[in-house]
Amino acid sequence: MATTPLSRRTFLRGLGLSGAIIRVGLPALEGMFNPSGTAYAAATKGVADRAIESRFVLWFNGNGILERFWVPREEGAAYQTTPCLTPLAPFRDSVHVITGLDNPAARMPGPGNDHHRAMSALVSGTSFTGRGAGGPSIDQVIAAKIGRDSRFRSIQVGVCQESFGESIQRNLSWADRDRPLPPEMIPHRLFDRLFGTKDEHWIDRKKSVLDAVQDDAVSLKTKLGHGDQARLEEYLTSVRDLEKSVASLPPQYREVVERPPDGGDLKDWPRIAKLQTDLMVHALASGQTRVASYMLTKCQGLSRFPWLGLTSQRHHEYTHDGVETPTGQRMLRDICRWHVEEFAYLLAKLKSIPEGEGTLLDHTCVAFVHEHAEANPHKSSGLAMILAGGLNGLKTGMHTKMTGTIGDLYLTLAGEVMKTDLDAFPTASQRLSDIV
Repeated sequence: MATTPLSRRTFLRGLGLSGAIIRVGLPALEGMFNPSGTAYAAATKGVADRAIESRFVLWFNGNGILERFWVPREEGAAYQTTPCLTPLAPFRDSVHVITGLDNPAARMPGPGNDHHRAMSALVSGTSFTGRGAGGPSIDQVIAAKIGRDSRFRSIQVGVCQESFGESIQRNLSWADRDRPLPPEMIPHRLFDRLFGTKDEHWIDRKKSVLDAVQDDAVSLKTKLGHGDQARLEEYLTSVRDLEKSVASLPPQYREVVERPPDGGDLKDWPRIAKLQTDLMVHALASGQTRVASYMLTKCQGLSRFPWLGLTSQRHHEYTHDGVETPTGQRMLRDICRWHVEEFAYLLAKLKSIPEGEGTLLDHTCVAFVHEHAEANPHKSSGLAMILAGGLNGLKTGMHTKMTGTIGDLYLTLAGEVMKTDLDAFPTASQRLSDIV
């Protein structure tokens, strides 16, 4: 244990070469908790210990799924893992596969195509306005309830950049009607935002952000027990490794490409996805935010998949052209499985971080969603999604076919799992008892 009480809000601070403030958030160290590891220890005598904070992540990939290879046939705990869900096998006890929910606002008449309408309805439960979502997205509704005391009320993270270019297709988070919160898709910029520096020297490998906070780190170690000293060293090493990985990206990876040329933008998106996940998990683990959205691919996205050997078409085209042929089915199966692989990587990172008597995953609710169910017909009923984590009685280790709406799901997650006082959400009329 720490020799003196350690605040959960502890940062390592320093100044960059330009004078910009650099801050490195810390994970939950043992010295921050009460003896049982169930709550943060109060820094002042007579003040109650503070509960470990809950986190919420809205995780998205676009263009829907291939139900044949994605949706389990069996319900309950004994469901057979499908080809697309095989990457989740190590986390079976931590996930709840949900199918059958409706997205009624996606079928309301109005402007836009099926993707526009489905995306607005998915995130906000409201109809597409012609410009954007018709209301705040669920992550922002939750952030308004739990995020105000964090350094960042929420963060928005993106990976694959290619899209048709309209706001509803590019953005997952919405502060309110027609008010997008764009995801940060460049790892260099996300790193800068989290560590609070605009200096270029670290990118050019001449200096590390950790150099600026070295004195603060040495001072902190004198206040820590042996276990936390080792943990701090491991954590700072991981930050340094992440810094090196971002710095090693080719120069063109600092550029945003919304609609690629005919040859396609063939960046190594799995590499970017993992870096962005690492940065997002750092922000969650160090208490810088409690709410995050993660947009792996865009709504009606145009990514190509060279790491899967698929470059002749773009993602949206693969969901329609020849999708009923055996070859088309296999291609879309492999694309959907890659999506789940990246989701599994997130769960592994969350589970690897100790927090109190459990892990960061135990204190997080992650919702994996798409704008459509079956991709080719643009289905907005029978949505398939995944919940993950161990927060507040969230049921896991099963597949459940549910009746209800996406609004019912969000109302239940916000109220019963995230423990907010949210009592209404568009299209919601009930709490879903099968979730908690």
